[in-house]
Amino acid sequence: MNTDSSQKNEIALRESSSAGKDGLATLEIPIEGMECASCALTVEKAIHSVNGVKQANVNFANAKAMVSFDPLQTGIGSITDAVLSSGYQVGRATMRIGVKGMSCASCVSRVEKALGAVPGVLQASVNLSTEEANVSIVPEMVDFARLKAAVESVGYEAVAIQDDVAQQDLDRQQREAHFKRLRNKLIFALAFTIPILFLSFSDMVSFGHSVPPQTRWKALFLLTLPVLVFSGAQFFVGAWKSLKHRAADMNTLIAVGTGAAFLYSSVATFWPALFPQGLLNVYFDTTAVIIALILLGRFLEARAKGRTSEAIKRLMGLQPKTARVIRDGQETDIPIAQVVVGDEILVRPGEKIPVDGLVTQGASYVDESMITGEPLPVEKSVGTAVVGATINKTGSFRFRATKVGKDTVLAQIIKMVKEAQGSKAPIQRLADVIASYFVPVVLVIAILSFVAWFDFGPQPALTYALITFVTVLIIACPCALGLATPTSIMVGTGKGAENGILIKSGEALETAHKINAIVLDKTGTITLGKPSVVEMVTANGFPEDDLLRLAASAERASEHPLGEAIISSARQKGLKLSDPESFSAMPGHGVSAKVDGHALLLGNFKLLQDRGISFDGMETQAARMADVGQTPVFVAMDDRIAGIISVADPIKEDSPKAIAALRKLGIEVVMITGDNRRTADAIAKQVGVDRVLAEVLPEDKALEVKKLQGEGKVVAMVGDGINDAPALAQADVGIAIGTGTDVAMEAGDITLMRGSLTGVVNAIKLSKATLRNIRQNLFGSFIYNTLGIPVAAGALYPIFGILLDPMIAAAAMATSSVTVVSNALRLRRFKADE
Repeated sequence: MNTDSSQKNEIALRESSSAGKDGLATLEIPIEGMECASCALTVEKAIHSVNGVKQANVNFANAKAMVSFDPLQTGIGSITDAVLSSGYQVGRATMRIGVKGMSCASCVSRVEKALGAVPGVLQASVNLSTEEANVSIVPEMVDFARLKAAVESVGYEAVAIQDDVAQQDLDRQQREAHFKRLRNKLIFALAFTIPILFLSFSDMVSFGHSVPPQTRWKALFLLTLPVLVFSGAQFFVGAWKSLKHRAADMNTLIAVGTGAAFLYSSVATFWPALFPQGLLNVYFDTTAVIIALILLGRFLEARAKGRTSEAIKRLMGLQPKTARVIRDGQETDIPIAQVVVGDEILVRPGEKIPVDGLVTQGASYVDESMITGEPLPVEKSVGTAVVGATINKTGSFRFRATKVGKDTVLAQIIKMVKEAQGSKAPIQRLADVIASYFVPVVLVIAILSFVAWFDFGPQPALTYALITFVTVLIIACPCALGLATPTSIMVGTGKGAENGILIKSGEALETAHKINAIVLDKTGTITLGKPSVVEMVTANGFPEDDLLRLAASAERASEHPLGEAIISSARQKGLKLSDPESFSAMPGHGVSAKVDGHALLLGNFKLLQDRGISFDGMETQAARMADVGQTPVFVAMDDRIAGIISVADPIKEDSPKAIAALRKLGIEVVMITGDNRRTADAIAKQVGVDRVLAEVLPEDKALEVKKLQGEGKVVAMVGDGINDAPALAQADVGIAIGTGTDVAMEAGDITLMRGSLTGVVNAIKLSKATLRNIRQNLFGSFIYNTLGIPVAAGALYPIFGILLDPMIAAAAMATSSVTVVSNALRLRRFKADE
């Protein structure tokens, strides 16, 4: 890595605005060379040792590290150096960009330094003659827009080169390259293993007796050596890297096992006099078959693992490749990477919307099902927002780009899913602890088995000792243990994303299955969140239109949904509204304002009661409205009651069904609202809620959640993700209900792209299915190793005379990993409720 670029990189990263609210930056790094769970732990420890790193999760299943660090204390260079020092490689992409305006070597130097300072750039090389820059980057941190800005900052022009390696294709290409390498090594191993097996067992057929054993063994040596050198080299290289860092992993087990068998056999072949009579034997077939079987297992595992991230690939595939931009009055099709904020873009019927923006001209209906899950197209007109990757159905329109690249809704969804897939669930901690001690313990067991068989076993003792030694090493692979949790989380979170359920972390996914109480905010969660005026009752002969006009004028400065309903009703009637001379909001109670010289109060019963205003018997009317689920808004003018405006927020069509499904799961359903008790009870009765918390002020919602937790309950809070942020943060699982571009992705642990409670049911069901899958995987892994190691050590031999063959151990080991990944893939069958 270029040292100068690295230093610049760190400085730039410290100054980067990509850090979160807590001042920490998040980095995703592909890791190459990991072979098992202990490899992942080695890398994790190395990253943790870097000053400034607050958290590091290395996922063996998707070969990526998710690192949270303080950019004021460290940078990418230090983190990637830590990975390299632990004996593994950092995955990287190469982006080619055109650079215009260079004229000499100093231009090249300036551009290289500018590119090298971009956070995520590992190295930059600029060619003056071709006017191109080859930039080595950490995927997920760098896009064309950032490189373009860096080049332009030093006075040159950057141009995207089409048909270049797209960043989203990097993982696929790396997987395919790894898959091909495994396939080639497997084919090579099998090509030699078949004749090795034939020669090994040729003494069982008539012509085999005519060939001297030493001649046959030399032929086996010559056939096995290429398998060991070409197909098995990776195990020995990996073992050597681990040894240099005073560690041991799966490569160590395989290298020691196959190496011991090959070395023993080679000595027996070329120096037979060194062995006592009766101990002369060779195990070339064991060496070759073990390598072939392990490669077969990894080949099948790689193919299966490639399917665990299909949800991410599908999401990435939604992004269109080009946009039709209008610049200087001309329509031009340009690569999506070249679109910048402020560009005006034309979209025709049937086309995908390239980026997020606001409609400036025209109207249409847009299919937003990929974001919200809602099947019906949504009307779009001037001023409304559109989301990138959604599909324009009918008319043509123009819109102004407001978010591009990594800032679009789709990019944020992909980022959230990737972060969730890279996180660890608490249940994985047990597997991590076991894996950290596993390989050294296995090596000790293998040595003890060798000693026990050599000292106390039947003749030929050395042969039996060697067989048990190799078998224990081979069968005890921790791969299945390392794959058990992350593969299930990857598939589970991916399946969630397909159904509009964005799960932030493995911890949230695990905790969701424990929920036994769920708090639902009424407005916008159980109801549509679009209240409307349904009835007005006046007092003291006050005209209805005057009541509505004054109330709407007072609410003009308010953003409360009830106020918006009153204003909307007044405008529908064509009433002319006044601007309030003064305005004051009292959260949880109402508002006070001065309109046309009159002092107005609008709010609930308690507001007027506290001000000492007489209700003139209108409490009965208010009670009647509340009993049918309406919200009565009292209006007082100049300290006298003027009337009641009744507002109703329709219940979502699927809310009763979803609440019934939650109760069927054994979850207590609690509704929380600022409405009066009568209205709240009426709504609760209609939807089947168990418990009602009414007249709760916004700032007290978190306190109510805390009270439920004090009762020993695992509580989920469901709200809009903005007004309910404190309660969402207090809950064990915060579930933010969003709709399209307004989704509050940072508010909860789980974000639902649809504004439907059915998504809550699906999220909990998915959590339960995923945790069940993880337990199955962990149980299978533990049982495999718990039973497999004693059997390999020869525990069954004294009673049944059974000694496990190393080749069978290799087949069993390969099968265990493939079984775990295949079981995780069953989660793809999860079907969400409609």
